[in-house]
Amino acid sequence: MWGMKWTMILVAASAGVLLSQNPGIQRTIVQRADVSVPGREAVVARVEIAPDARAGRHTHPGDEISYVLEGEGEILVDGQPPRQVKAGDGFVVPAGAKHDAHNTGSVPMKLVGVYVVEKGKPLATSAP
Repeated sequence: MWGMKWTMILVAASAGVLLSQNPGIQRTIVQRADVSVPGREAVVARVEIAPDARAGRHTHPGDEISYVLEGEGEILVDGQPPRQVKAGDGFVVPAGAKHDAHNTGSVPMKLVGVYVVEKGKPLATSAP
């Protein structure tokens, strides 16, 4: 019984690690803090996507609120038309939505991402 539980924990942790190891994207957590909603926390991160790279389809256990500092790209959220973004633009991805970000420019796309997520869950999980 314990073997199965640890296997499930390892698989879940690996999905988050694999996503963070995508060579085209780098997420650096700047701050984590509790919010007024029980069981949730805010995570502030610097995100950088290399030219012509993709973040990879993934989900978050809460809402993503992002602001583009530099560069340009395309935000692809299941069920929504592709959205072109550039420096100075912001976007919101609903909790659990499968999505991807593609740097369509020739310089790194730099973002500030704020995630209001369930505590104890991986920040991002790969999605098919």
